[in-house]
Amino acid sequence: MELLSWWCPQRKSSQYDGVICDGAVRSGKTMCMSLSFFIWSMAQFDGESFAICGKTISSVRRNVLLPARRMFPELGMNYREKLSQNYIELSCAGRVNRYYLFSGKDAGSASLIQGMTLAGVLFDEVALQERGFVEQAVARCSVEGSRFWFNCNPEHPGHWFYTDWICRRKEKNLYYLHFRMEDNPSLSKRMRKRYESLYTGRFYDRFILGKWVSPEGLIYPMFSPQKHVVDQCPVCGRFYVSCDYGTVNPCSMGLWGEAGGVWYRLAEYYYDSRKEGFCKTDEEYYQALEELCGDKSVEAVIVDPSAASFIECIRRHRKYRVIPARNQVGEGIHLVSSLLQTGKLQFDRSCKDSIREFSLYRWNEKAGKDQPIKENDHAMDEIRYFAMEVCKKREGGFFAIAQERRRKG
Repeated sequence: MELLSWWCPQRKSSQYDGVICDGAVRSGKTMCMSLSFFIWSMAQFDGESFAICGKTISSVRRNVLLPARRMFPELGMNYREKLSQNYIELSCAGRVNRYYLFSGKDAGSASLIQGMTLAGVLFDEVALQERGFVEQAVARCSVEGSRFWFNCNPEHPGHWFYTDWICRRKEKNLYYLHFRMEDNPSLSKRMRKRYESLYTGRFYDRFILGKWVSPEGLIYPMFSPQKHVVDQCPVCGRFYVSCDYGTVNPCSMGLWGEAGGVWYRLAEYYYDSRKEGFCKTDEEYYQALEELCGDKSVEAVIVDPSAASFIECIRRHRKYRVIPARNQVGEGIHLVSSLLQTGKLQFDRSCKDSIREFSLYRWNEKAGKDQPIKENDHAMDEIRYFAMEVCKKREGGFFAIAQERRRKG
């Protein structure tokens, strides 16, 4: 209720130029902020332009527009979307305003918003957006009475948004609201416990308690040989290989099979040239790949995107489909953590090098951001590549159905 009404003229909080909401996942902050933003803009302005910004335009549609569209009719608002130009229009009681959708994921996005005149901007997941884009979007708000709306889940306490905006909120005249999971009345105790079970350590402090804390210690403290290592894997129906390529550094490959919704690391190949005393060629690594796959029908080999020569070597043999891996480190670590916590990743006992690295892979506590120490990370990297390509739910997309029309009478 505080977030829904902070801007109302009779409220003392209406003196602020914007609002920041951070805190736990699934705490309701995005839904409340979106609703408040649309009501405020339609109540205060007519014929103005606004911006709604997220990591991607797909995430804006999913996180902000999709839930809000269900509420527009009850609020007496008419909704029209122009997909090709990435904007929506709302009309209510003779007023019409336009809302442009932006992706703030990189510095190049700033040029898209440059030159606009805005009456307000909503940043969804602002901590995942590029600093230059956010600053450019804020600078576009030159209409009298314009305001800024920020929401995010916590990140590292050295993150620019925490140091420049949350810590300086009084200087910037911003209202600050911290959300907890229990603030969401639609989330049952059973669902809260489910989310709480997904995280441990610093990730629990961030996503469940909503704290801006530094990661420390093991990156995957939830990994347990008792829980995640099996003596015999079941019969699997689908197969992938993930690869972190190295010449001087170790080369790690893992063969994955799926059974009953669980992915098993069936076997692995790990070669450390420093330890062995000589480097291998791309062709020698390809022969190792073939031996690892055996007679299994592998859907794709997911390879470190920087390994251009090895990717080309695999393509030249025309036996396996090869996919350059997606190398978003933080997002990948979060995903692997969740898969381990829910038991969706299992490891054959023969995979000794990946099991060894789980016990050594640690955060760099001296870095000013979430950053693993670049040691004992080769199997960890290719496991992350596999998870991001095979286990991550895709954003966007669409589906279509066809149904025969019945004739009346």
